[in-house]
Amino acid sequence: MLPDRIGTDRLVLRRFTRRDVDDVAEAVLSSLPELEAYLPWAHRGYGREDAAAYVRDSIQSWKERKAFDFSIRLRNDPGTHLGNISVWHVSRLARTGEIGYWIRTDRTTNGIATEATQALMRVGFDVLNMHKIVLRIAVGNRASERVAEKLGFVREGVLREELLIRGIWTDHSLYSILEHEFRTMAARAPQPD
Repeated sequence: MLPDRIGTDRLVLRRFTRRDVDDVAEAVLSSLPELEAYLPWAHRGYGREDAAAYVRDSIQSWKERKAFDFSIRLRNDPGTHLGNISVWHVSRLARTGEIGYWIRTDRTTNGIATEATQALMRVGFDVLNMHKIVLRIAVGNRASERVAEKLGFVREGVLREELLIRGIWTDHSLYSILEHEFRTMAARAPQPD
């Protein structure tokens, strides 16, 4: 059973509720210049209606078990929405999943994306029975590439003209990690005292 809340050392990842609409809109708008470079849904006219549609779709995706979206919050500051992170199956037959995320600009470079992604990797492998998890990262998004590298993902190649962003077809690097690679890294990680 997929948990509604996931805790890490610093973070709480939790399902979205309708009360999150204003927080999502505020976080997106505060980060729009950076987000719109890499994400097609982040556009100049983004507003509360877009955030409400996202939250509504997220709640429905959970019900249908299509995708599992989480709000990222700090344990010691649960009122601030730091960004979104999601996990979903790309192919149930191949047991392949994908993780996608964004972090608000004023909270980047603090390891939040890395910590949240690592938590969802555990969910993907332990709860959703995935064999492989992929990240698709816009070419040039060095911050997201560093997250993938820190977590042991392997760069498989480039997906040419993968997404249309502001009228420009954008290439994406494909990163992946296999279940046995994840388990080997987890076994080598220092254990808490």
